[in-house]
Amino acid sequence: MHFNNDADLYRVIGTNIKHYREQAKLTQVQLAEQAKISISYLSKIEATGCDKSLSISVLNQIANVLDVEIKEFFNEEFQ
Repeated sequence: MHFNNDADLYRVIGTNIKHYREQAKLTQVQLAEQAKISISYLSKIEATGCDKSLSISVLNQIANVLDVEIKEFFNEEFQ
């Protein structure tokens, strides 16, 4: 996988997090609480024009709650 810029990378990650969250039938509030991050942070991550940088730790927390491999957040399948 190759991303031309950070904006493309963040868009793919945010879209994938939203996809897996909806698949798990969780609201943003539920995911944020379970991942121990703020709802505003999660909503910024999932936003189409996200320019919010993410730590590997936060991605791991979200992946654990959603029960997916962290690498799935980087796939461009759901774009």
